[in-house]
Amino acid sequence: MVLEQNLSLVNKVNRLLNWGHWFTFFNILLALLITSAYWWAEPLPQSITGWLYLVTNWLGHTAFLCFLFFILTIFPVTLIFPYQRHVRGIAATLATLGLVALIFDAYVYQALGYHVGSTSSEQTIDLLRQQVVTNLRNFILITSVVAALLLAIELVLSNLCWKKVPRLQASGLGQPALYLFLGCFVTSHSLHIWADAQLDLDVLKQDNVLPFTYPATANTFLAKYNVLDLSRLQETKAEQLQRPTNWREPETLQCVNQQTEAVTVLIVPALSALDTAFLEQHNFKAHPLHFSPVEAPSALLNLLYGSMQLNKDMDLTLQQAPVWMEQLPAGQLSISASDAQFQQLLPWLALSPDTTAPLQIKFSSDLATDLTQSDQGQQLLVLTLQARDSQFDLAPAQLYSRWPALHRAISNTVTQHLDLIPTLLAQLGCHSNWPGDNWFTPSAYPKLNLLPHQLVSFKKDKMILVREDGSYGVWSAGTLVPLNEKLDIPQLTDALKRVQQ
Repeated sequence: MVLEQNLSLVNKVNRLLNWGHWFTFFNILLALLITSAYWWAEPLPQSITGWLYLVTNWLGHTAFLCFLFFILTIFPVTLIFPYQRHVRGIAATLATLGLVALIFDAYVYQALGYHVGSTSSEQTIDLLRQQVVTNLRNFILITSVVAALLLAIELVLSNLCWKKVPRLQASGLGQPALYLFLGCFVTSHSLHIWADAQLDLDVLKQDNVLPFTYPATANTFLAKYNVLDLSRLQETKAEQLQRPTNWREPETLQCVNQQTEAVTVLIVPALSALDTAFLEQHNFKAHPLHFSPVEAPSALLNLLYGSMQLNKDMDLTLQQAPVWMEQLPAGQLSISASDAQFQQLLPWLALSPDTTAPLQIKFSSDLATDLTQSDQGQQLLVLTLQARDSQFDLAPAQLYSRWPALHRAISNTVTQHLDLIPTLLAQLGCHSNWPGDNWFTPSAYPKLNLLPHQLVSFKKDKMILVREDGSYGVWSAGTLVPLNEKLDIPQLTDALKRVQQ
């Protein structure tokens, strides 16, 4: 009697395990649809090797994640509660929660550029809070519909797999699928080892796309067998991160005739609490993700010259007006100061503005007066000349705008002083190889700034800082909280293409 009961229990567990394998297989197919969203957040590969790694990593890693989820959740439930109705319902619920978490992580990655984790919890919560505050009804509706739809699909799959286990096993589909996913997993790691040794960035830039990705590397593999000295490797990486020497100043402007909106930019030394209250009363919108150098000369180079500090002749450069100003059509731009104190840094500044110019940049010492004198029909920007003292050479500065189209364009986007002139020049129909962004048509490359002692790159909310001694750090641009991430060499390489091209 006891033997019959034990055999019955073994048969139940065996059938539940067979059911669990097929249930996991169909969940892998669902997860593949979801994880495909990660690749749309990044530029697609440009080489056959990059595409081969993308496909094998996508199939192999997604299957691994689903199988690991089965081992950690559904498999223990199968052993503890060997009753098919309980297990099928619990498994459908757990699988739904897992897929919802995967969808949420994909959404966070699309928005911020990194995955959900303990080090990014503050940024993730802030992103979620923004959705709840700005669009609560749609957020609840979409979340409820997606969760209900996934739960219905999981219940159908659970029931279908239970009823069709014998037919599914007889189909001969299980073994080829196992070989495919296992082969892709091994191939992707082997390909990454080769790419790491060859510095194939088309492969390496995909390192952090999928969640919980820890690809095998040639460096760690060789170090394991004492073929490579990791301390020497760190020195080599520091050498690779030296500042580029083949960069070029902005070239001759190319302008076409077009109708220009009137824009006024007021640059102030700082904004007090009264100033910010005054701006908010006049319908100005704050942009919290604007960055500027903390030193005034570097800030002026970024702001007016489209230049990053790569030489020691910075003070000499500021003594003369930017070359691009001479290339503009006459009467299109006015740069002036309302106080002689600004001429100490920029002797060429005019003290009386050309009020007929469609684009006006004023260094202001009396914000309220200059705003009152400005034409109310103009698009207006107010920004501080430099950032406050910080641990970074490039730090958050204040930017306010009364320019609805611009505010929408830069919402949730990191901007910097280096972007201002390209944006204004584009309003005049003029273009150049400026290293900053036109805020209305930003570059696909990550942002970059080169400062006296630091190199800084931005990609969505991720900020990478490399110091002159080769040390580095990764932070959230929005909160300046350090992130537990390794140095993203492909991001820095793409960012440096801005100054090399």
